[in-house]
Amino acid sequence: MSLVEAEGLVKYFVARRSALGRPISHVKAVDGVDFTVEAGKTLALVGESGSGKSTVGRLVLRLIEPTAGRMRFDGQDVFALSEAGTRAFRRQAQLVFQDPYASLNPRMTVGDILAEPLALHDIVPAGRRRERVAELLDMVGLQPRFAPRYPHEFSGGQRQRIVIARALAVDPKLIVCDEPVSALDVSIRSQVLNLLRDLQRRLGLAYIFISHDLAVVKHIADRVAVMYLGRIVETAPTDELFASPRHPYTQALLSAIPVPRPGARRERRILQGDVPSPIDPPQGCHLHLRCPHAIERCRVERPALIANGDHATACHRWPELPPVAVQVMDERSPALERLIEAFARDVQGERGVDTVGAGRSGGAPVIS
Repeated sequence: MSLVEAEGLVKYFVARRSALGRPISHVKAVDGVDFTVEAGKTLALVGESGSGKSTVGRLVLRLIEPTAGRMRFDGQDVFALSEAGTRAFRRQAQLVFQDPYASLNPRMTVGDILAEPLALHDIVPAGRRRERVAELLDMVGLQPRFAPRYPHEFSGGQRQRIVIARALAVDPKLIVCDEPVSALDVSIRSQVLNLLRDLQRRLGLAYIFISHDLAVVKHIADRVAVMYLGRIVETAPTDELFASPRHPYTQALLSAIPVPRPGARRERRILQGDVPSPIDPPQGCHLHLRCPHAIERCRVERPALIANGDHATACHRWPELPPVAVQVMDERSPALERLIEAFARDVQGERGVDTVGAGRSGGAPVIS
C-alpha cells in the first residue's frame, strides 16, 4: 500500500530579480519528479550535492510549497490541506536532521525537548509526559536518567538518538531522514542505522532516506531513486539497482564505490566535466554534456522515466549500455595462495577456528 504518492513535483527558486522586483531567472531545484513510498518501507534518494534530494524532502513535509505537482499522503492531497489539516499531517510526517549538533536547542534539557511535541499536539496528559519521555529515551537506547541533561553533555551519536526520539514522540507514519549519519563518526554510523531499521520493524515506519553515500543506502533502503540535476534518472529495488544499474549516471556513482576485498577493483565509469548550473540546465537529457554515450536525440529530447518491470530508467540508450563489471586483480602468486590455504586448513583442524569469521566482534553494539 502506497503511503506517499508524488506526481510531477516541481520547485523553482528565484535566483535573480529585475530592478522592478520581477523574477528573471530561477534555480530549477526539482524539475518534475514522480515517486511512491510504501507503508513500512524505505525509499532512498541519492545523488550529488545540488541534485534536489533535500528539496524533495522539504516538499514532502510541506515545509516549502511546490511550484507545480501533486502529492498524496495516506490518500489525502497534502498541498490542498487546510491549516488544521496541515497540522494533523505534520504529526504523521516527521524529520530527522543531518546535524545533531545544530538541531537541538542548547537551552533546553532533553526531557523538555522530548516533551515539547507532546504538549504541542496535546498527545499525552501533562501528568504522564515524564513517563512518555522515559519511554522514548528507552526506545532509542538511552537511559531515562539522561532526561535532565542538556544536549552539550552528549556525544554526536547520542544526540542523533535524541533527535530520532523527538521524531517518534508524535507516533508518525513517515520519517524523512536527511543525511542522518553523514555528520557522525564512521564508528557509530552503523549503530544509528541499525536503530532506524529496528524501529522500522517494531513500529511499521516508512522512511524517505536522503543520502549521497551509496554504501549506507545499500544496507537500509528497500528501493532507491537516483537524482541528477532535479530529476529522477533511475529507480529500482535496492538489490537490483546495485546488481544491474542501467543509467550512465548510476553506473558512474556505483563504479566509484571502493570494493572491500583485497586485490579487487571496479571498472571505473568517469563522467567528464562539471555538473551544469541548475539555473540554466541543458536541454534534453541533463546528463548529455557529460555522458560518453550521448547522441543527438539526447541533446534535444528529454528522456521519460520508463519502467521495465520494477526498474525504471530515464535514458534513451540504456538497453545498449555495457554493464559495470568488477574485475579481480590478484597480485598474489599461486604458491602463496596454496600456502595460505594450507595454513587455514591447519588452523581449522587443530583449533576448530573459523578463519573467515576470525577477529569479528560478536557483541552487541556499544552505545556511543
